[in-house]
Amino acid sequence: MRAQKIRELVRILEESQVHELEITHWWGRKIRISKCAAPVQSSAVSSKVQSNQIEIVTTPAAVAATSAAAAAVAEEKSTPYLEIRAPMVGTFYRAPAPDAAAYVKEGDQVSPGKVLCIIEAMKLMNEIEAEVSGRIVKIMVENGRPVEYNQTLFLIAPQ
Repeated sequence: MRAQKIRELVRILEESQVHELEITHWWGRKIRISKCAAPVQSSAVSSKVQSNQIEIVTTPAAVAATSAAAAAVAEEKSTPYLEIRAPMVGTFYRAPAPDAAAYVKEGDQVSPGKVLCIIEAMKLMNEIEAEVSGRIVKIMVENGRPVEYNQTLFLIAPQ
């Protein structure tokens, strides 16, 4: 969708009583534009969003989380663990090859620069490295599963 069309949709939303607008394209992409009514909390940085600001989110329509997984993630987020998040959309792999050992497993100690996993994006293998020292508490994604941008991959108890 072109930027001019998105600006037009935002203007229409601002001038109306509608609080959210979602459009699904025939090729499987979605755009959702919503008026934020409450402060938005981020796990890394806390910030307040005023009610007149607009949030635009685009995601593939095919990826959805089950309610059980969402409840588990919500429970895990209440703990003081650091999250390692996906820097891109792609496929998550725990090992460099199907027959190779995983880079890390739950309970392993990691230090900055240690390779944790690979995310394949457009046939390019991108190594994801630890940014902090600590212990892997939980691996949040199954091997070979697609991941979204900013999705939690690992929970780490910092040292």
